Amino acid sequence: MSGDEILVGYDGSADATVALDWAMDEAGRSGRPVRLAYVFEWLTVAGWVGPGVAPGIWPDERARRQVEELVHKAAEDAAAERPGLTVHGEVFDGPPALVLQERSADAGMLVLGSRGHGGFAGLLAGSTAVSVAAHAHCPVVVVRDGQAATSGPVVVGVDGSESSLRALGFAVERAAQRDVPLRVIRVWEPPGERSARFDPEEATATERAAVEDELAQWRETFPDVPIEVRVNPGNPAPALVEASREAQLVVVGSRGRGGLRGMVLGSVSQQLIHHAHCPVAVVRER
Repeated sequence: MSGDEILVGYDGSADATVALDWAMDEAGRSGRPVRLAYVFEWLTVAGWVGPGVAPGIWPDERARRQVEELVHKAAEDAAAERPGLTVHGEVFDGPPALVLQERSADAGMLVLGSRGHGGFAGLLAGSTAVSVAAHAHCPVVVVRDGQAATSGPVVVGVDGSESSLRALGFAVERAAQRDVPLRVIRVWEPPGERSARFDPEEATATERAAVEDELAQWRETFPDVPIEVRVNPGNPAPALVEASREAQLVVVGSRGRGGLRGMVLGSVSQQLIHHAHCPVAVVRER
């Protein structure tokens, strides 16, 4: 597996199909190869669970052939629709979250649907998708059926932490690839007990200046990307969820500090995976 590959968690479900479409669009812009990974836990109370066949005891040769045919056909169809791109399909055995986390070490990006069926019966937002986003070794993009918008800006939440700075770099690169604006959102939390010396306008100006410092290198590197900065007091999760209504992708770091100090998976990032109106990218240190 190439370190530049886009790895897609695939099981034939509607969400997985949308995730594959998103990954293929990304590959079309970047030229990266794509690998479909079907992963499931075959040993269950009822036996093996998968699409297209009755429950049985895995490994059943007929069942395995059907799974391999499903994955390989999806890969062939995706490659046929986008000539020039390299697409592979592969079947893995084991707990989906663990296998995808392990495979992500050799991938440049991992794309998941928020829900699945069959082998990804546990792939629900808040379970496998959140677990993978928390522990993967590469950026994770979570896509839900009906939300793969292709228009609008790329939105990124920043707070000055190393995690959010990595997210900012990922976001500006995606905006440049898509030839769309980048919307940078910094939500800062006002002091709990406001003193007479507290000036909201001054605080907002300070936060905006910090964002501009973080953007300086990216404005120079990508001068053609329009960048809009929004700085507001409040709670970061609702602000980013609301911003996702107009976005084609919202990007966050795996954890943050300051105004986004709650941005660990299970808080802001998890809320976005559950409630965002567009695909969500969670960027963490490799």
